[in-house]
Amino acid sequence: MSNRLRSRTSSQAKRHDHRQETTTTTTVAKAAAMPNYFTETLTCPFGELATNLSDSELRETAYEILVGACRSSGGKPLTYISQSERNSERAATPTLTSTASLQRSLTSTAASKVKKALGLKSSRRRKANGDSESERVKKAVTVGEMLRVQMGVSEQTDSRVRRALLRVAAAQLGRRIESIVLPLEMLQQLKPSDFPNQGEYEAWQRRNLKLLEAGLLLHPFLPLEKADTAPQRLRQIIRGGLEKPLETGKNNESMQALRSIVLSLACRNFDGSVSETSHWADGFPLNLRIYQMLLEACFDVNDETSVIEEVDEVLELIKKTWVVLGMNHMLHNLCFLWILFNRYVTTGQIEGDLLFAANNMLMEVEKDAKAMTDPDYSKILSSTLGAILGWAERRLLAYHNYFHSDNTESMECVVSMGVISAKIMVEDISHEYRKKRKEIDVAHERVDTYIRSSLRTAFGQIMEKVRSSKRSAKNQQNQLPILSILAQDVSTLAFSEKAIFSPILKRWHPLAAGVAVATLHSCYGNELKQFVNGIGELTPDILQVLRAADKLEKDLVQIAVENSVDSEDGGKSIIREMPPYEAESVISNLVKSWIKTRLDRLKEWVDRNVQQEVWDPRANKEHIAPSVVEVLRIVDEALEAFFLLPISVHSALLPDLTTGIDRCIQQYISKAKSGCGTRSIFVPSMPALTRCSTRSKFPGVFKKKEKFQIAQSRKSQVGTTNGNDSYGIPQLCCRINTLQHIRTELDALAKRAVAHVRNSESTDFDNVANRMGKAFELSAAACVEGIQQLCEAAAYKVVFHDLSHVLWDGLYIGEVSSSRIEPFLQELEHYLEVISLTVHDRVRTRVITEVMKASFDGLLLVLLAGGPARAFCLQDYETIAEDFKFLTDLFWSNGDGLPADLIEKFSTTVKAILPLFHTDTDSLIEQFKYMTLESYGSSAKSKLPLPPTSGQWSPTEPNTLLRVLCHRCDEAAAKFLKKTYNLPKKL
Repeated sequence: MSNRLRSRTSSQAKRHDHRQETTTTTTVAKAAAMPNYFTETLTCPFGELATNLSDSELRETAYEILVGACRSSGGKPLTYISQSERNSERAATPTLTSTASLQRSLTSTAASKVKKALGLKSSRRRKANGDSESERVKKAVTVGEMLRVQMGVSEQTDSRVRRALLRVAAAQLGRRIESIVLPLEMLQQLKPSDFPNQGEYEAWQRRNLKLLEAGLLLHPFLPLEKADTAPQRLRQIIRGGLEKPLETGKNNESMQALRSIVLSLACRNFDGSVSETSHWADGFPLNLRIYQMLLEACFDVNDETSVIEEVDEVLELIKKTWVVLGMNHMLHNLCFLWILFNRYVTTGQIEGDLLFAANNMLMEVEKDAKAMTDPDYSKILSSTLGAILGWAERRLLAYHNYFHSDNTESMECVVSMGVISAKIMVEDISHEYRKKRKEIDVAHERVDTYIRSSLRTAFGQIMEKVRSSKRSAKNQQNQLPILSILAQDVSTLAFSEKAIFSPILKRWHPLAAGVAVATLHSCYGNELKQFVNGIGELTPDILQVLRAADKLEKDLVQIAVENSVDSEDGGKSIIREMPPYEAESVISNLVKSWIKTRLDRLKEWVDRNVQQEVWDPRANKEHIAPSVVEVLRIVDEALEAFFLLPISVHSALLPDLTTGIDRCIQQYISKAKSGCGTRSIFVPSMPALTRCSTRSKFPGVFKKKEKFQIAQSRKSQVGTTNGNDSYGIPQLCCRINTLQHIRTELDALAKRAVAHVRNSESTDFDNVANRMGKAFELSAAACVEGIQQLCEAAAYKVVFHDLSHVLWDGLYIGEVSSSRIEPFLQELEHYLEVISLTVHDRVRTRVITEVMKASFDGLLLVLLAGGPARAFCLQDYETIAEDFKFLTDLFWSNGDGLPADLIEKFSTTVKAILPLFHTDTDSLIEQFKYMTLESYGSSAKSKLPLPPTSGQWSPTEPNTLLRVLCHRCDEAAAKFLKKTYNLPKKL
């Protein structure tokens, strides 16, 4: 990246030089007179000082530190000269060689390594002036002299500073600059006589006092201790000195007190020991502000946008101040970054070299951030990058307003700075990121945001321009609709984006052009959506807009596809962001709205009419509900009306209609079976187990009162249903017929739809025919399920509810011989006749089969869970078996009823259990014990557990055997149950 930017800088420099050579004085004058709309003032990220030290005061302090640091560095102070300078000076001006580093000659012609590394070109001023080598020799100055001029220090001040430093060196023999408190020593060494007037001396003294206050009290290197009284005493001395000049004589008592306090505060160490280094200018942000003044000297005083040619030598000297200011390479890079960036911004953003240099410096800072451990550095880094990122994003979030085809190089650099700043802040500073370590592509995310934001802004501006133009020309004839004009302008913007900006942004976002067109597609789509929502019917203007939108969409999709050729997913992610809005889609939506209206009307009709339906089978000869006839008629009308619509997409939208019809019919089916009950509602809960008493077989044991109580108890156990007549057996039969009728009509409805599609000359007929085969499968399945539920509900309602008085409350109560099954069979036969006459042929066998199953379940429930009112002896077996044969004969009906194999299939369980009533008690007990042990294992040997009721009767199931014993009128059975389970005789 840096190499690429540097090469771009080189080419830019050539173009710039060429333009400058051909520019006339008049043009320059005009340009100078033009207002600069890009001038900005940025807040320094290093922080504000808590004292009112001005920039000039900080600059003078920086100069004093610089001169002092250069004097005290090295074995032979101020005599260092670089090899390149020796060579150049020996060849050009041998008489200018000096003995001091600050006095080195500036006639070197060697290229600056710093400028080369930053991508800065050589000074335009020197090239423009065209000075010869001999003229430059005459004009040659020393590094020290140049720095003095660059920093705005007068010769008089420079002389005074050097004189003071000589005195300090004499007084502090052998001590280096970092071991002394320079403002304190300067106060000691300089007197009013060293200044032109008293006022200048007092201002100088106040500056040094404010420096001591800033470095030791307001921004100390180490935090002040609350228990230490030195800070308060120093504060009082400084306050007094600011109001009245201090006496600074060596033996002056106040001066000695000041020295003592200052040194005690400046020489503190982390571990409490006395430090050899004096910490008076290395606290944040004082050190950074002073260092900032030094780095500002790298810019030419005569050309504020140009970095001096001697920047290498200047920076070499500036770095000597690091020991005093507590600076290091990382802080230097960060400060230099800000200086370059801030200079570019505040000078009108006209010198692209500064921007490129700042970007290259930011890359160095990015490397430093990887090794960052200092929290203070992290804080300053975050603040600096925040300022840079904020500035960059103000441009990048609307880059169409700031960049164009002539300044794309600057845009590339701004994007680079924004991305790198964001990346450092997320990856190297963010604690949350470090904690979670998520795989975040910061560059990709940021550039994606820039593209989308800027394109949305540009679209809004185009939209406003079109509307404004439309308002101004509202009286003209044959105007294009706004959205047609907008579509053309958006297409132009898309191609411009692809040509100018996408090649730059693609470096960070492979699908830059795709994201751009997807954003434009979305923006235009939102406007088109509002337009379509207001459409009542198709008009020429609407068709024109739809055609323009279709053309725009094709342009945008084409750009997206071309941009995605080399992407991993082939551009699928971008295409997914571009839901189509072509004309056919709009027409489809209008038709869908029509379908929705029809379906809503159908649903409302279903709700209203099903509530009024009484399910009377006598309403028509088919014994079906009148409401279903109306529902199916409306469905058929909706289908006819749909195929009369003047559109070409019938086959594509037919599933929308059939799916809606399917849901409405499901709703009807659900309401048709609602409230009719289920098997579990009608089957009574089983009474608690009891043992039988032998006296219960004697006549007169059950009094009428007891029988009435048993009957009442039974009635409370029987499941109840809605008392409405619509839930009677004839009404249930009507419901069954209705669902069967729907099943039949659904097939016919699907065939009619297929015929309509064939007549519409659809090219997709085979697929439509296949789909229509499953069009109403949910309703068909609901019919099957509903018919089964209603058949079962009707059967169990007949047996356990309507006939409970002759089955549960009458069968085998007391003596078996006197309470046989005949009354139940007589009434059941009546119900079977009603069912046979009412139910449709296709489902009649299923209903009667369910009644048979319910009858068998009822008989077993009487025999195995009939409660203490029922008791059976061995001789009762013949009677019970005969009754069961009567029951099966009723359903066989001499061959006119149910098939014999069907009766045989569902009577298997009863036939398997009846022999248990003929088995002697001892055998039953042994069989019960054996089956229980088989079920529970060895744990049941000590005490037989009470087997739970499974509801699945079987001659090998322990609970079934136990219930036979409970109803066995036998002393042995009663004793076994009393001893084993202590069962009671009564409930």
